[in-house]
Amino acid sequence: MPRKGMRTIFSKSPSPTRMTPPPSPLHHTFSESLMEESIEVADFIITKRDADLASLFSDREEAREYLGSVKKLQKAMQFLVSHHSSSEKIVRAQVLMQTAMKRLEKEFYQILRSNRAYLDPESVSAHSSSRPSASRSSFSDFEEEDFENELRDENDSIPEVERASLAAMADLRAIAEAMISAGYAKECIKIYKIIRKSIVDEALYHLGVERGLTFQQVQKMEWEVLEVKIKTWLSAVKMAVKTLFYGERILCDQVFSNSAPIRESCFTEISKEGALSLFGFPEKVAKCMKTPEKMFRVLDLYEAVSDLWPEIESIFSFESTSIVRSTAVNSLIKLGDAVRTMLTDFETAIQKDSSKTTVPGGGLHPLTRYVMNYVSFLADYSGILSDIFADWPFTIPSALPESYFGSPDNEETISSPISVRLAWLILVMLCKLDAKAAMYKDVELSYLFLANNLEYVIGKVRQSNLNFLLGDEWVMKHEQKVKQYAANYERIGWSKVVASLPENPTAEISMDQVRDHFRRFNSAFEEAYMKQCSWVVPDARLRDYIKISLARRIAPIYKGFYEIYGGLQQKKELRGDSVVRYTPDDLGNYWSDLLYGSRSSGSVSSSSSRGGRSR
Repeated sequence: MPRKGMRTIFSKSPSPTRMTPPPSPLHHTFSESLMEESIEVADFIITKRDADLASLFSDREEAREYLGSVKKLQKAMQFLVSHHSSSEKIVRAQVLMQTAMKRLEKEFYQILRSNRAYLDPESVSAHSSSRPSASRSSFSDFEEEDFENELRDENDSIPEVERASLAAMADLRAIAEAMISAGYAKECIKIYKIIRKSIVDEALYHLGVERGLTFQQVQKMEWEVLEVKIKTWLSAVKMAVKTLFYGERILCDQVFSNSAPIRESCFTEISKEGALSLFGFPEKVAKCMKTPEKMFRVLDLYEAVSDLWPEIESIFSFESTSIVRSTAVNSLIKLGDAVRTMLTDFETAIQKDSSKTTVPGGGLHPLTRYVMNYVSFLADYSGILSDIFADWPFTIPSALPESYFGSPDNEETISSPISVRLAWLILVMLCKLDAKAAMYKDVELSYLFLANNLEYVIGKVRQSNLNFLLGDEWVMKHEQKVKQYAANYERIGWSKVVASLPENPTAEISMDQVRDHFRRFNSAFEEAYMKQCSWVVPDARLRDYIKISLARRIAPIYKGFYEIYGGLQQKKELRGDSVVRYTPDDLGNYWSDLLYGSRSSGSVSSSSSRGGRSR
């Protein structure tokens, strides 16, 4: 009888981890003589190798011979149980089997430890991705791979590191199959789980994945600290999923290819804890970040999890890892909720902007810069935003003017749900700017303010993905609005100057009328210039457009009038009146200084018809 503690691999009720193979018709294929021979050969090989301290798998032929003797010994033991259940040879065979299992257990441990560099997830996943089987739809497809044949077939075509990785996996698989078949699954699994989990945990630590981080801890963090952790997580998650967990899943599937329950048990225990820490972090961030300024980091987190979801779903496909999938999904849900809340709060913040001060010189309003920078960044996430708002239809509080989006022909591009949302945010801001423009005492300055800010909006649209989302039609229609604003500024701001000149500058008029026109022109021009010399148009293209338009409207009339009557100042008719203060060139010099805002205006200097204005 076997002594106490000896393995009972023939027990009718093995433990869940003791996997006894089903009985086979050995009495048809296994004879008495073969049984005797198998035990004798196993005794010789197992005893011989038991005294040898060198690694069994340093010589692959000897390793193959050793595993073959173990397999035959198991068949002999099954034959004895079926035909000679009381034979003392059973005891001898069990002692040999126990010795062999201890040796294989030691070899299994040594291979896992000594080949750590070759069995790291990066090496395993890299090799897998370079093989045709990497394109298969599930990990179970690896079960039918013959790694020994693959190792021979690819021996000359793969790098040394991958060759060593394949060899180590083939050895581990052979040992695992032998130990599981002999009822030593528990010992094999225990070693595998301990070593591989330590490797995964260490890798996650080096990637910066923190364990045990609670919502309360995240909530109390300063934004600068939390942002660093988010950046660390974003750089870690892709490596963790595509390399670490992917490689670990492949390794489990290949080493324990003959036992689906063991594959699942090993992978779950090795990866579950780390994966939950990894995918639980975004949800904690989403719960404590609600201000619009933090939205882009939330979108980064959402995008990372969303992009990796196919791999997450595939790698953690076991029932026992369903909680990992659920955690990732919950993070997406909470992140999406946070984004929707933030975007609503952002719109509310625009509508509630109550600043009463006007921007000096009609320049860019801080609200314009803030909103357009924000919205242009949002446009970079249009695909992610489409996912987040897919089940949240947008109802515009009031009908958007058709001209705001463009013609119906462009509806497919312009009227996408995210395009409408972003266009609405811009419109809300433009409405606020209309109200702020009304605060200016000078009507012409209010139009200049609107022209400046809308030009900035158009520029941000052109320079970002908003151009694609809103379309060229939107841009062209709003450029027309800028021109209308500029025309209104010019009409109101320079109307007195235009009105001071005769409708027909070449018509013959009296000297009194000539004097009156020059005096009225001098007064109107100086008044307009002094008022507007501190006004600003930041955009060079718009500034030049306004100046050219002004020059085309006023300069030809003044020049024609000046050429006929300006020289009379030197003659008797206008002697001593000094009513002709500006030459046509003087006007150009003054206009060139306008709309820079920062330049000191001083005063308009008089000049004779022979000179220019003083500098």
